Amino acid sequence: MEKIRNFLRKRQGYARMFEMKQAGIHPRVISDMLKKGEVERIKPGFYKLREYPWDENSSFLDICMAEKRAVICLLSAASYYELILHNPPEVSIAVPQNTDRISIEYPPVKIFYFSGMHYSSGIDIVKNTGSSFRIYCKEKTVVDLFRYRNRLGEDLAIEALKEFFRQDGRKRIPELMKYAHQGRVMKVIEPIIKGIL
Repeated sequence: MEKIRNFLRKRQGYARMFEMKQAGIHPRVISDMLKKGEVERIKPGFYKLREYPWDENSSFLDICMAEKRAVICLLSAASYYELILHNPPEVSIAVPQNTDRISIEYPPVKIFYFSGMHYSSGIDIVKNTGSSFRIYCKEKTVVDLFRYRNRLGEDLAIEALKEFFRQDGRKRIPELMKYAHQGRVMKVIEPIIKGIL
């Protein structure tokens, strides 16, 4: 089992079953480690070492390592930037609209299918414990909350917008407005911004 631990440590705590088989690790040993809670299965054929030095954002890493097209979005991104007090029980991810079914077993995910520019713009890369995850920038996150206000609640979108201005003041308004224009929510956001300022 130490061989598997070392193998996973060298890969920032993650490995696919075929990689472990190629390294001479028998699937039965992985199964035993799963039962003992030493490894976790993120999705079929993709595993994580539990004792690796993870931090509070390890669930973002799990998802982005398991699904390369996933981008942390909406409530999860807003929570990451401390724009809302709400701590969502699921990790919100965006994937391209034509993506096939995603089978991530852990952590719990809420999948949003974004089209074209809504998916591809505003992605930041955050380096974390030797790996990285993709997340929408703060401005795009605020705009996306307004795009999904009917589904997630307008109060959360307004809370995030107010906190955005508290954190950054007026200096990032042009960037915010760029994403508001792309997201077609200018008419919604502008009067709220005037009320805040």
